Amino acid sequence: MNIEEYREYCISKPGVTEGIPFDNNTLVFKVMGKMFALTGVNEFNSINLKCDPDYAIELRENYEGIHAGYHMSKKHWNTCNNESDIPDKVMKQLIDDSYNLVASKLTKKLKEELKNISQ
Repeated sequence: MNIEEYREYCISKPGVTEGIPFDNNTLVFKVMGKMFALTGVNEFNSINLKCDPDYAIELRENYEGIHAGYHMSKKHWNTCNNESDIPDKVMKQLIDDSYNLVASKLTKKLKEELKNISQ
C-alpha cells in the first residue's frame, strides 16, 4: 500500500477528516475529531493505528512488522511497518479496526452525527 492508497482508504470512511496538526510531516486521520491513524508524509515507512490492547499483543506476536506504538500509548496503539510481512488486506483490516474502535468510543451525540453522515 502506498501513501495515496492509504490516504484514499482512510478519507473514504464516514466522518473522517485529515490534517497535519503536529508538524509538517505527520498526516493524521480523525473520525469525528478523534484520531485513529497517522503516518509520516515525507517518509511513508509506517502507520500508527489504535488497537484493542489484547489484540495488539497478539498482532505483535504474529507479525514482525507490528510493534508497540511509536510516540504513542504502547498499550493502545501499534506501529505497522509498510515494508514488512503485513499484507495490504491485513493493513486495511487494521485501519478498519482502528476506525471502528475510535468510533465506538465517541459520545452519544457524535455517534448520532456519524450515523447521519453514514446514511
